[in-house]
Amino acid sequence: MEISLLLQSILLMAVIIAIGSVIGYRQPLTGESRQLIITIIVNVAMPCIILDGVFQTPIDSQTMTQIVIIFGISVLLNCLGILLGWLGARTLPLPEKKRREMAILSGLGNTGFIGLPLCAALFGPKGALLAAVFDAGVDVVMWTVAVMMLQEKGAFSLKGLKAMVNIPMIAIVLGLGAAMAGFMPQEPVKHLVGTLAKLASPLAMMYIGMLLPLLLRKKPHFSLPVLGMPLTFKLIVFPLSAALLLSVLHLDGEITRVAIIQVAMPTLTMASILFARYAADEEMGAMTTVFSTLLALVSIPAVIMVGNFFLR
Repeated sequence: MEISLLLQSILLMAVIIAIGSVIGYRQPLTGESRQLIITIIVNVAMPCIILDGVFQTPIDSQTMTQIVIIFGISVLLNCLGILLGWLGARTLPLPEKKRREMAILSGLGNTGFIGLPLCAALFGPKGALLAAVFDAGVDVVMWTVAVMMLQEKGAFSLKGLKAMVNIPMIAIVLGLGAAMAGFMPQEPVKHLVGTLAKLASPLAMMYIGMLLPLLLRKKPHFSLPVLGMPLTFKLIVFPLSAALLLSVLHLDGEITRVAIIQVAMPTLTMASILFARYAADEEMGAMTTVFSTLLALVSIPAVIMVGNFFLR
């Protein structure tokens, strides 16, 4: 993996987050504006990244095998991340529910908002496609394992699975189905999709930056160990453990590179929304998401370099 290109991408992310912070300070986000930005990113830009990856990548038997493997690897690694976070949380004198919340924050990453555009920039259309499939695995774990952990009875609900039927997931299914059927759109359509795909990364980074002033104005109170534990596990312990596991599995190089990037992502943006839905600590979810995103600007290059050492 070209470290200079990674550093350049991370620096660009940092600049856009800073611009978003200035905008958010001068023009605070409202509920409506937040929903508008999220809608554009999730329902327009991210599906276009996925479709652009499908249109630019020949879908042969080898690619389909890679897609199946990276989906399985995603489910495995994300469950591993939650397990590691839960074991770490057990070292703190906390209620069991709080430990479960910390485990989720330690294991599930922002593989859609940040990881997908970053993989597209680093590895091109095929990297974006594999990253989208990895993100689909995150969604599966989030709406099954994570939801069961947040519920008092730990029950599995089919209603939670409805959230997995979203536009990015539909884009993966329809895009792959069309490619396997031999259908490819005309060049103007490809150009339109490629243009809209470029919206994802800057909009996502700017949105995260605009959230910072909003969070700081609330002056939240938090315990350093409670916040520090999921940050440490999500940004350092889990990615390095995943890199060690991937080095043992000896998988295809493209799969391994995308997986390493994705597990190094900060805590998922959906954390506060998910916690609010299931009466968990929404403030801790938001705090962990924001601070892990800022720290990830430094941790991602470091984890990638150490991970590359494991994979030699």
